[in-house]
Amino acid sequence: MANSAGSRKRARQAETRRQHNASLRSMVRTYIKKVSAAIASGDKAAATEAFKIAQPIMDASVNKGVFPKNKIARNKSRMNASIKALA
Repeated sequence: MANSAGSRKRARQAETRRQHNASLRSMVRTYIKKVSAAIASGDKAAATEAFKIAQPIMDASVNKGVFPKNKIARNKSRMNASIKALA
């Protein structure tokens, strides 16, 4: 456990930020799952709509440092390709 007052405060701040980041990470993953479910169902319109909703949320998570830029770019690229492949 931290001994000095400053290190105790830093530990409290780290825990608060960890919980906040975990919440953001969970939210983004939920939106990704919604898009994946729409793609799996084969409904192109629903998948496109879900992707339009998820895209800005995913980009915001990158700006907040929750996910690496390339990971989100890769996910968006793969989702978009899957949506275009739907009949």
